Amino acid sequence: MMMRAIVVVLAGSFLTVTTARAQSLAAELDLTAGYSTEENVTAAATQFRVFGEGPAAVRFYGEAAWGKQFNGTTDAFGAAYPYFGDVQAMEVYGERIFKPGASLAAVRVGRYRTPFGISGRGDHSYSGFLRAPLIRYDGYWALSNNFLEQGVDAIVGIPQLYVEASVGAPGDVGKVSRRSGVDTVVRVQGYRGPLIVGVSYMRSRPYMARTVEQARLGFTGIDVRWMLAGIEARGEWLSGRPIDGTNTSGWYADAILHRPGMGPVTAVFRAEQLDWTGLIRSDDAQGRRQTAGARIRLTNAIAVHVNVIHQDGYLAKEHRSSVDLATTYAIRLH
Repeated sequence: MMMRAIVVVLAGSFLTVTTARAQSLAAELDLTAGYSTEENVTAAATQFRVFGEGPAAVRFYGEAAWGKQFNGTTDAFGAAYPYFGDVQAMEVYGERIFKPGASLAAVRVGRYRTPFGISGRGDHSYSGFLRAPLIRYDGYWALSNNFLEQGVDAIVGIPQLYVEASVGAPGDVGKVSRRSGVDTVVRVQGYRGPLIVGVSYMRSRPYMARTVEQARLGFTGIDVRWMLAGIEARGEWLSGRPIDGTNTSGWYADAILHRPGMGPVTAVFRAEQLDWTGLIRSDDAQGRRQTAGARIRLTNAIAVHVNVIHQDGYLAKEHRSSVDLATTYAIRLH
């Protein structure tokens, strides 16, 4: 029944591409099971994706996900998908890329992840980390990796430096959902050698139920990525407000290491902090977290993830340390 629902959800993504002239089609299915010592939570999830290229060089992508936690509720396993027991349509869009001369232009239409900072599914899902950064987790007074836009996203520039702008309406899934309205995101990204730097600004309706009608959500962020010789260092910083009269600031820094001598093992490390100032002084909070872990590829289809977590501040009130474990079986169809 679950897989039947996923197929139904994704059927719309084929409406513009299932012709006899379709150039390519691929599908992926990921099955995941996990356990965390934090509240002895167990979890299960699946994601199904179809993607390819149709007529007129229009690329398409469709994805649905189901995830559920058992025995308790934590932010474990929520790196890129919700874990609340419902089948959810995630990204479903079509896009076209243009390259006039040395320039670059692209247009994406449909349902896509909010293009703020390091936001791609692959950046956070099955990368070795089993939790989203604090500044990107549902309900932590900042952004969420489950924020989705339903609208139009455009990129203009050259490959080394471009401007991206998105206009749409919220299509969020997971624990928190922004109220209906118009969302805007503007992002500038450039690279030189192994260094990539981006600056993002987002303005939207808030997701907190106690907000007044005129309240707005607004954040500015900086993200940095550096990759060389099997080492990736990346991180984000943001500051802004989830609701008028409040302020959130935070950051995370990741190190991802995979050298030839490490074989199937990829090591990951993260340090992060989030500060929130509420409407009243008693709401103020600060949380810090450190993560060390690894992604171990057992076969081409099976990978194991392990994370050791240590928390400080308000995060340590109930659970100061924990261990997260997960295994994923991936099926690729071409």
